[in-house]
Amino acid sequence: MEGSELISFGIIANSGDARSFAFGALEAAKAGNFEEAEELLKQSDAAATLAHKTQTELLFKEANGDKTPVDVLLVHAQDHLMTSMLAVELIKELITLYKNK
Repeated sequence: MEGSELISFGIIANSGDARSFAFGALEAAKAGNFEEAEELLKQSDAAATLAHKTQTELLFKEANGDKTPVDVLLVHAQDHLMTSMLAVELIKELITLYKNK
């Protein structure tokens, strides 16, 4: 596997973990277990940070003239990251609603 493929799979894996932890947090909040929900959100944030860090490194490389070949796998990775980020934001809002219910 090439370096660009590893980067893409890293973004996919970490953003997928972030989304999975966030949905787990939502389930915990639905059940009224807000401590577990908060712990899962922390894990989600940690995974999202790893994915976002990789994306940021690609952006810095690009800005410094080191072009990254864009292929379907990288586009797919970016799609995973962005949908994951949106899902996490919405889930955090839903958890707040459950807390205030």
